[in-house]
Amino acid sequence: MIIIASRTNSDAVDVPPPLLPGGNLGENIQRVLATEDAHFLTGLLNSLIVTSTVTVSVVIISTFAGFAFARLHFRGRNLLLGSILLTMMVPLQQMGIVPLYQLMVNLGWVGSLKAVILPYLLNGFGVFMMTQYTQQAVPEELVEAARVDGASTLRIWWNVILPAVRPGMAVLALQTFMLNWNEFMWPLIVLTPENPTVQVSISFLTAAHTTDYVLIFTGTALSVLPLIVVFVAFGRQIVGGLMEGAVKA
Repeated sequence: MIIIASRTNSDAVDVPPPLLPGGNLGENIQRVLATEDAHFLTGLLNSLIVTSTVTVSVVIISTFAGFAFARLHFRGRNLLLGSILLTMMVPLQQMGIVPLYQLMVNLGWVGSLKAVILPYLLNGFGVFMMTQYTQQAVPEELVEAARVDGASTLRIWWNVILPAVRPGMAVLALQTFMLNWNEFMWPLIVLTPENPTVQVSISFLTAAHTTDYVLIFTGTALSVLPLIVVFVAFGRQIVGGLMEGAVKA
């Protein structure tokens, strides 16, 4: 991808293909940013806003819910958890787009980032994952001991649960960030061409009758950079969470 992004269109179709980067990367980046129909910088900013908001929401809510389902005892707990898990069987792309779009029309949110954010603020997989992780990482005796010491439920979550499940939160955060960063269909439907997310912006880099492969590869390379930054910044916690889960399994 980087090799093609740093080459010209004539280089991109050479046989055999080039194996080393060229010297046109800066020029190609300028071409991407200068493509008016793509609104690439707007797409990057919108994707950062949407993905960051959704990731924070999913991680926090899933951690709270995981604690509640794993270590709190209340009437209807299993029924409620089962109902949440059933939502994992209803794919948004196939079954939920029409009613969701109608809801956004009724709310007057079509064309707004709120329409992209709202459907993803919570998901069943995050709740299931953090419930399982909490059950494995936090012994029930530890929670009971904290209660005997007079700790409130919120204090238990903050001082006992949160430190123990932090690796799992990092894994969930990375997965949520990647899935929402790469989301294409729903933003394409509810946002205007002038206010896209980055994946929609990349689709606008394709001309009507020709395909500028270098332009598309350059835009794709730019869109991947935030994912690389997130993985580098939180790689240790993510790998630790995966290894810890594998050992416990």
